Amino acid sequence: MLGCVPDLVLLRHGESVWNAENRFTGWTDVDLSATGEDEARAAGRLLADEGDLDLQVVHTSVLTRAVRTANLALEEMGRSWLPVRRHWRLNERHYGDLTGRNKADTAEAYGPEQVRAWRRGYSTPPPAVPASDERHPATDARYRHVPARELPATECLADVVARLVPYFVDAIVPDLLALGGVLVVAHGNSLRAMVKYLETIGDEEIVDLDIPTGIPRRYRLGRDLSIEEVGYLGDQDAARAAAEAVARQAG
Repeated sequence: MLGCVPDLVLLRHGESVWNAENRFTGWTDVDLSATGEDEARAAGRLLADEGDLDLQVVHTSVLTRAVRTANLALEEMGRSWLPVRRHWRLNERHYGDLTGRNKADTAEAYGPEQVRAWRRGYSTPPPAVPASDERHPATDARYRHVPARELPATECLADVVARLVPYFVDAIVPDLLALGGVLVVAHGNSLRAMVKYLETIGDEEIVDLDIPTGIPRRYRLGRDLSIEEVGYLGDQDAARAAAEAVARQAG
């Protein structure tokens, strides 16, 4: 261990099958596509090339696409032995009744402005699903120990911030202070929520932030966890192009 220097890396899972089909995924547990598997391995190589990065622990959501991305990246790094903590609070936002729908078809049905408000707006949740709907987390055994009142039927980004920040403070911060290097493998919106909190981005400005799949974002932190340096690893033009591709998905 290199002196327990706080170092935080955020990694959005590789492309999933539903990402490839341009569908709203949310809490539906779809797997990585072949491209997503390649992205996860490439992320592992980028992390391995950071000679001064000493990852000590991994946090992931409980969704397969994040779990497998972490596993593939760690294998590529030769660090499959790292301890892993999983929690539902790192899950993607719940897209309610949009879950499973094609984004372009939804924009055609409801209009691009409404879909942009649902996708990118801070406080506009999509229509909810009933608790009996198979898309509601109450029907999934992995959430059986989560209080029913905490299981979402739909979420806006503000809701994701509200459920994620306590986990960051109570679970990730102690690991940063005690262990140093922390890798968080999660989802587009849970990572947008974390970036918003870390970088104190305004509610309106966060609309324009897109997180690319499979490209690690490293925060070099001070002892007080203040941000000293932040940026994506690897080719910056590639990271920018990947983020722009995410932004175009509703079209």
